[in-house]
Amino acid sequence: MDAFLTPHFWLAVGQIVLIDILLGGDNAVVIALACRQLPATQRLKGIIFGTLGAIVLRVILIAFALTLLQVPYLKLVGAALLFWIGVKLLLPQDEGHSEFHTSDKLWAAVKTVIVADLVMSIDNVIAIAGAATNAGEQHQMPLVIFGLMVSIPVIVAGSQLILKLMDRFPSIVTLGGMLLGWIAASMAVTDPALVLWLPQAGSWHYIAALGGALGVGLLGTALSRRMKNQATHLR
Repeated sequence: MDAFLTPHFWLAVGQIVLIDILLGGDNAVVIALACRQLPATQRLKGIIFGTLGAIVLRVILIAFALTLLQVPYLKLVGAALLFWIGVKLLLPQDEGHSEFHTSDKLWAAVKTVIVADLVMSIDNVIAIAGAATNAGEQHQMPLVIFGLMVSIPVIVAGSQLILKLMDRFPSIVTLGGMLLGWIAASMAVTDPALVLWLPQAGSWHYIAALGGALGVGLLGTALSRRMKNQATHLR
């Protein structure tokens, strides 16, 4: 019990909360994008359930974080998945209004949040695990769980704010999707399988990330226009 009162413990708690808040901005964007098509009465549920599911998976990831980052091609697979999630979130959604459709949309949004957060959290959990080591080995996992739980209200509030901005400024949706493309490309170029084959200069990483962002934006916009044109012809 005395270990929980040491400065090292609370310093590590503060570091974990700060890391998760600073690195959680993109997670809030994903949550807002995934929940934007839900009815107003379902949005808070989608945000809370998605965040809780993502936090649980993040705790599990932390236990294997150092090993995961060394697995060749894992980041490439994650980057491809995240790229497609970014494109998919830019596409128009079916506007069904029945209770069945509402429930179905809610859990689809929660699933999207969890999958995207799982892919995006690989680097995040490394930082959190590193901060937790300062508190002593026997307290690392309780500390990680506590720090992540403290950050939940911030992520939920941030998601709700972004949702309101998306309702007012629809172009933010496109920027959010492009952010996922940026993260996906940044993740891909740091995969252990590619490190020896690609330039490792910082400028190259920015160029690749910009390419990923533009790729999601252009592909998402093109597919969205195509789907809207098809829907117009069918009416």
